[in-house]
Amino acid sequence: MADKKRQLLLLADDDPELIGILVKRLQVLECDIITASNGADALALVKEKRPDAVILDVMMPQMNGWEVCKGIRSDEALRKTPVMMLTGIGESLNEITSPLYGADDHIDKPFNFSELLFKIRRLLAGSPTK
Repeated sequence: MADKKRQLLLLADDDPELIGILVKRLQVLECDIITASNGADALALVKEKRPDAVILDVMMPQMNGWEVCKGIRSDEALRKTPVMMLTGIGESLNEITSPLYGADDHIDKPFNFSELLFKIRRLLAGSPTK
């Protein structure tokens, strides 16, 4: 019997400490995790690796998370990739702006880890493994 392919999650944030914490804590998802520390690298990884879901910070160097999300949505091959914004820009701004750029969901920093895990599982469930 062939092994089921693990899903791939991309985390993009310019805070290396947060990325380290998330990578460690999200191991419970039993998926592969790749990371990017700026928006340009995040978009390049999305195009190259085709992750099953993408988690983006808004305020990153080179390209912000909204620009990355817009780039994903404007690419026919990527536009259905689930995207969640994970950011500290402010709850009301995140709630208003994330859908405008095509994000499927958002969560504000500081976040409740259980809520983050729930939302990521929901994103991954909507993206069948390729």
